[in-house]
Amino acid sequence: MIIAERKPIPEVLGMLDGSNEILVLGCRSCTAICLVGGEKESRGLCEALALHSELRGKGWKVETVTVERACEKEFLAPLALFKGAVVSMACGVGAQVMQELCPEARVVPGVNTSNMGAPEGMGVFVEKCAGCGDCIIHLTAGICPIARCAKNLLNGPCGGSQNGLCEVSKDTPCAWDQIVRALERQGRLDLLTMNIPPKDWRPSRNGGPRRIVNQEAAPGAAQKEWRGER
Repeated sequence: MIIAERKPIPEVLGMLDGSNEILVLGCRSCTAICLVGGEKESRGLCEALALHSELRGKGWKVETVTVERACEKEFLAPLALFKGAVVSMACGVGAQVMQELCPEARVVPGVNTSNMGAPEGMGVFVEKCAGCGDCIIHLTAGICPIARCAKNLLNGPCGGSQNGLCEVSKDTPCAWDQIVRALERQGRLDLLTMNIPPKDWRPSRNGGPRRIVNQEAAPGAAQKEWRGER
C-alpha cells in the first residue's frame, strides 16, 4: 500500500489563500488504512478549515467527500464539474487524477506521499518496495534490498552493518543481515555465491514516467512502454 503523512494544517491553510469554495477529498483506500486520509480524517480537516474560516471571517464554503479509490476516475466522476479548491487527502496519484478530471479546479495536497510499505503495528508503517520495475526478491529471501538497504546493495552488506543494524540509524535493521538469516532458515545460502549484476535502472523512475499496458485489457498494445522505446 502507499504510505502517506498528513501535512500540518498551517501549511494547508497557506495553499488555500484566495479560495472561496473548498472540497476536502478523502480516499477509502491506502491513505485511509494508514490513518491520514480516510473519511474520519477528511471530516476532521473539513471541520478545522470551517472553524478557521469562521474565526478569520473568510467566508469559506467547506465540504468533504470520500471516495472508494481516488486514483480511479470512475469514482471521481460525480465531482468532474467542481471548480473550487480541492484538498486531496489521497496519495499523490489520487491528487493528480483529480486535477486531470477537474482542470478548472485547484488541487492542493493534504498529505505527503512517502513510500510503498506495510503496517507493522498500530500507526506504524514501514517501507517495503521501491517500485524499481525489476523485482529480484526471489534471490534475496523475499526481502527487497533496493527499498530496505540504505545503499541499495545487491551483493551483501557493507562494512557499516553492526549487530544486525544499519549504520544509517540504530533503529533501522540491516536488510542484508535479514536476508542472510532468512536464506539460512530456508537452506538456500548458496544464493549468496551468485553475483547479482549491476541494476538496470531503466524500468525504474530513472527511465522517466512509466506506463504499463495490460495486454488482456488492451489487446494489441505493448505490454510495457518505457520512454524512448516503441
